[in-house]
Amino acid sequence: MNLLRSLLHMLFMMVTVIPWGLAVVIAAPFLSSDRVYWMCVGWLRVAVRSGEILLGIRNHIIGFENLPVATTAPAILLLKHQSTWETFCMPTLMPHPLAYVFKKELLYVPFFGWAMGRMDMIHIDRSKRAEAFNKVVAQGQRLLDQGTWVIMFPEGTRIPRGQQGVYKSGGTRLAIATGAPVIPIAVTSAKCWPRKAFIKTPGTVEFSIGKPIPSAGRQPDELMREVEAWIEAEMRRLDPTAYAAPVAS
Repeated sequence: MNLLRSLLHMLFMMVTVIPWGLAVVIAAPFLSSDRVYWMCVGWLRVAVRSGEILLGIRNHIIGFENLPVATTAPAILLLKHQSTWETFCMPTLMPHPLAYVFKKELLYVPFFGWAMGRMDMIHIDRSKRAEAFNKVVAQGQRLLDQGTWVIMFPEGTRIPRGQQGVYKSGGTRLAIATGAPVIPIAVTSAKCWPRKAFIKTPGTVEFSIGKPIPSAGRQPDELMREVEAWIEAEMRRLDPTAYAAPVAS
């Protein structure tokens, strides 16, 4: 049954993203960046809703009160990354527009990537590290000033359930450069949507939002260690069976 549900969901995503992506590409030159963003979020809402109906995946949000409330209050969201699910969900859950920092290769993905390229986000060339970070700071500051929150995955890639990746300090470097606080977020999406798995299973994905951590006067590595400690401790609280120590033989 889960195989059939997953197949139907994948087909639904493919069938809907093609006309939606084309519509964004065609309409983008005539719309404001804000309108383009919400047009794309419209498809994400459809994708998430289809995940609820076809896959049986539900979201449970913890700590929503920790998010800044002012219209232009800056924030840099640093998330645990386990699957595509949180990438789709975050723009539909947050009260502010989001700007992902992502590798430019994603722009070449048919329809989905083409639509992403019309959005006001930060795509970087990872082969040019110094130039890429300067671009992140410049664009990040501009986006934060207009009330858009920047979102990054500090581990850089999807991490299997129960495992911990290497936390890189790019997000905290950006926070210190712009003066924005960082908000750590733990996500248990791999319980339902495992990394690189086609078959998804019904269940509840928890998004736990930590309190904002000020960046003023901090060092990037030291600040990232605090973010890492909070996220990993929260992951073990939310999904303890995944992090259970193996039984000694």
